[in-house]
Amino acid sequence: MFAILKKEIQSFFASPIGYLVIGIYLLANGLFLWVFKGDFNILDYGFADLSGYYFLAPWVFIFLIPAISMKSFSEEKKQGTLELLLTKPISSWQLVIGKYLGILSLASLALLPTLLYIYTIYQLGNPIGNIDLGATTGAYIGLIGIAAIFSAVGLFTSAISNNQIVAFIIAILLCFILYFGFEGFAEYELFGVSSFAIENLGVKAHFNSISRGVLDTRDIIYFISISAFFLFLTKLTLSKQ
Repeated sequence: MFAILKKEIQSFFASPIGYLVIGIYLLANGLFLWVFKGDFNILDYGFADLSGYYFLAPWVFIFLIPAISMKSFSEEKKQGTLELLLTKPISSWQLVIGKYLGILSLASLALLPTLLYIYTIYQLGNPIGNIDLGATTGAYIGLIGIAAIFSAVGLFTSAISNNQIVAFIIAILLCFILYFGFEGFAEYELFGVSSFAIENLGVKAHFNSISRGVLDTRDIIYFISISAFFLFLTKLTLSKQ
């Protein structure tokens, strides 16, 4: 498993992909938060907080993580190396987890430089240091949770398709539905189920909850469960193939 993880990380940074992914993530968020005029610009907003970043980051992840994961199994199938991997003395689970951790590691690395935003907000506060560190910590845990789910979704779509572009598009669609879809469905109160129950099936509700600074075990269990579900589907797909 660790050999697969090492191979995945090396493949990301042996080509421009790893640097490009991190660069695009930082550039997209940085431009909206500090350069472009608008509701997300922290300097124009008048309040020293990162609410704009917490709104933008999941949007960027919806496109960025599928771009990272789309080649995981699709490329292996195209090059005919998937069969070779499956004949190695590793289980399907080890292969899936190794590739999954590689994708999640790269997404997490993209988050690290944004810790500078916290220091900046800390200094911009009036008085200096006027920042809710509990909510900030919760929001970053939530972002890692989102990255964990989207990475599992991207890995699954890569396993079911031989075409990277198809895997990329399906992953974006599934990530969008998981994050925003249930909130939209909740407005219609489908099947007589309360809107609150439907909304809580979505990622956004749990991210908003944990972003308040309260580490509810229900939110942590949700992130782990959805990630595990798509990893199980990935393993099942590989077993059938």
